Amino acid sequence: MSETKYFATKYIRLSYADDKDGESNSVENQRKILDSFISSQPDIEAVSEKVDDGVSGVIFDRKAFKEMMVDIEAGVINCVIVKDLSRFGRDYIETGRYLRRILPAYGVRFIALNDNIDTLRDSADDLVVSVKSIINDAYSRDISIKTRSALNIKRVNGDYVGACPIYGYRRSDENKNRLEIDDYPASIVRDIFRMKIDGMSALKISETLNARGVLSPMAYKRDRGLPHPTGGFADTPETKWSATAIFRILNDETYMGTLVQGKQGTFNYKIKDVVDRPESEWQRTENAHDHIVTSQDFDLAQRIMQLDTRTAPGGSKVYLFSGIIICGCCGGRMTRKTNRYKGKEYLYYYCPTGKKNGCAGAAMVKESDLIECALESVKAHISGIASLESVLAVSDGRKAALALAKQLQEQIDDNENQLAKISGFKSSLYENMVSGLLTKDDYKTLKTKYTADEARLRDAIATLEAERDNAMEGRAERLRWMEHFQKFEGLNELDRRTVVNLIRSIRVISKTELDFTFNYQAEYEQALSLLGISKSTQEVA
Repeated sequence: MSETKYFATKYIRLSYADDKDGESNSVENQRKILDSFISSQPDIEAVSEKVDDGVSGVIFDRKAFKEMMVDIEAGVINCVIVKDLSRFGRDYIETGRYLRRILPAYGVRFIALNDNIDTLRDSADDLVVSVKSIINDAYSRDISIKTRSALNIKRVNGDYVGACPIYGYRRSDENKNRLEIDDYPASIVRDIFRMKIDGMSALKISETLNARGVLSPMAYKRDRGLPHPTGGFADTPETKWSATAIFRILNDETYMGTLVQGKQGTFNYKIKDVVDRPESEWQRTENAHDHIVTSQDFDLAQRIMQLDTRTAPGGSKVYLFSGIIICGCCGGRMTRKTNRYKGKEYLYYYCPTGKKNGCAGAAMVKESDLIECALESVKAHISGIASLESVLAVSDGRKAALALAKQLQEQIDDNENQLAKISGFKSSLYENMVSGLLTKDDYKTLKTKYTADEARLRDAIATLEAERDNAMEGRAERLRWMEHFQKFEGLNELDRRTVVNLIRSIRVISKTELDFTFNYQAEYEQALSLLGISKSTQEVA
């Protein structure tokens, strides 16, 4: 027995890969083993306990481990005791560096009970230590490979393996690897897409949501106690809607039912830095869950967001029919071409696939003819929709109004819940100051903040209640898709924004035959069916 007195730290570690419900590696079991040993050693006194729960042994950037090293450097402890070598670390090189260099440099005794390692008796260069370190390292590599493989199989099968479901979805109670719609935030997502399609900027959308008192995705998850990311911007207090958050939602394919996973990863089991993976390695599963927005509205929002960035080479304007005109033979996108003859320019659209590659479609279509035909078709379609509105307002308007009123009431209820919470916090401020939990300055600051929040929410509730009453009395929006077209009534000229807002695609069947598909085509045909009118009859009219 040594005459030196050792002041020890009990170091305990449990990783996510360990069986936390089992006895072999549980925190409590490790503690009992260490306490039992120390009680039998009169020359050792436990002065602290450091626990890293749920942390990999491959990395040494652990909170409790770093606290222990601070104590060692300060001379507070001169002995480290662990259940076995793997609890200290599983990386062969780093574990060896600590045992051979760092701990001996500070005169620290290291004891691993189950591995029968004690540097007071044996050197850290002992063959047993080296072999066990290599085995522990290999074990970590094996676990990493198995875990990655299991997750990849789930991704291939369309299972959701993320930690925090995206705003608008939650984990299914029946199947934790499947997303299901969270009704309230889903309605906000639909509103975001609608506002964008209606021509509102991302900044304006964020300002509108903040004015209504709608909680941002991060604030909503915190308020509901839902899983959410931590660190970085995620830990910023008072998170609000921003243009960046709006763009993130508008660009996320998850909302149209497509699950895209594996966008990021780590190099290997030792290097934990997250890196972006190439798109070719992403796992995409269509129809993995119910969609919040249709693929049609999602694509339309994408096209609208690209209006100001996709310009002609050397120019400042986007081609009028770019991305919309399609070859009726091969289905490829047709390309705009300029021909010059005797000092004049002639603009055409043609299929770049060509006959050599199997396309037997129309050779070229004049842009001037296309513009004339498109304008007349759009005007006729708008006129047809206008003739439907008066009939549908009676037959279906009440149902639409009730649905809108219900959505508005849900937002009112949510704001009232927020208001009740804030009022409760505010009412307890004075008592907390008197009891000493708050300083006088903190009391004044929080009281001012809560008062401002109450005023903001009351204003938002009043606005929403007015919108709800308008809906119930028939003064609100009835069929939004109709209004989307009707705002273009009196149209006499086409521009890029109008084309993208109204026309889904133009298929060139021949030089004299074009097939137009308009946005909200399904809703339009459903309305015709409701009135017992065929599409061909409406077109003739």
